[in-house]
Amino acid sequence: MITFILKRLGSGLVVLLTVSVLTFVLLYASSGSIARNILGDQATPEQLLVKEAELGLDQPLFVRYFSWLTHALRGDLGASWFSSEPVTNSLATRIPVTMTMVITAMILIAIIATLIGVAAAVKRGWVDRVVQIGAIIGDSIPGFVIGVILVTVLAIQAGLFPATSTISPGAPLNAWVMSMTLPVIALLINGVTGGAQQIRSAVIKQLERDYVRTLRSRGIGEREILFKHVLRSAAPAGLTVLSLQLIGMLGGVVILESIFALPGMGPLAVTATAQSDLPVVMGIVMYTVVVVIVVNLLVDLLNGWLNPKVRVS
Repeated sequence: MITFILKRLGSGLVVLLTVSVLTFVLLYASSGSIARNILGDQATPEQLLVKEAELGLDQPLFVRYFSWLTHALRGDLGASWFSSEPVTNSLATRIPVTMTMVITAMILIAIIATLIGVAAAVKRGWVDRVVQIGAIIGDSIPGFVIGVILVTVLAIQAGLFPATSTISPGAPLNAWVMSMTLPVIALLINGVTGGAQQIRSAVIKQLERDYVRTLRSRGIGEREILFKHVLRSAAPAGLTVLSLQLIGMLGGVVILESIFALPGMGPLAVTATAQSDLPVVMGIVMYTVVVVIVVNLLVDLLNGWLNPKVRVS
């Protein structure tokens, strides 16, 4: 197991390095006149040259990348070109908001989708049809549309929740709960329907296996077969789907956080991209890649624990 973890960490580092190179090259190659974006159209050519030298933009691209990489390995992702705030500080204040929303949504999705998916697989009939119709509807409505509907109906019209976030440094738990409820519900509506459909399919596939018929022939009860054998065998497929949903949420929350004015990674990413604030953009990309690598590693470990065949392979 230790060898497996080390191999996955090694491959994750290769992915992280590759993404950093490609992102750095693409950002700097397509950003146009960075100095003019910072100083504005009224800047003189001399001012632009001074600013480019200050930012190191007068150096070759590979020199700039290795300078960024050596600082990043020491935990220094640079500073914003517009606010001069260290990138690590910007991420540290915003990551908790985004990850709280995503992790809360994923825990609820895992529980609710599993219950609904198992019920659809076992009961079939109208329950199964409702789940399949719900999956089609849930997948066809974008999360930001659900967010707009929720904030319009439940926040603006009904006044049950704040229309914009009240989260701030030192905010009480109540402010977090009230500000997070609607965006988490928006993520749930998208995630539960798709997750339930995939779990339903995985459970049905296991119920049709020969080992289930063998267990039934031995007089083992349906409840024990379902919870002790079928769910354990179907879990890897469900975990894979949930991990993909979590990774997808990291992109989807960008718009949701803007709709609900949450001080998370979304508004920071939008602002930094619009301003061509490349150190901040690089920091956000690296944070996202690290989360993806960690999620994939955890899913592989859980699959190995649940399924001995995965451990052997």
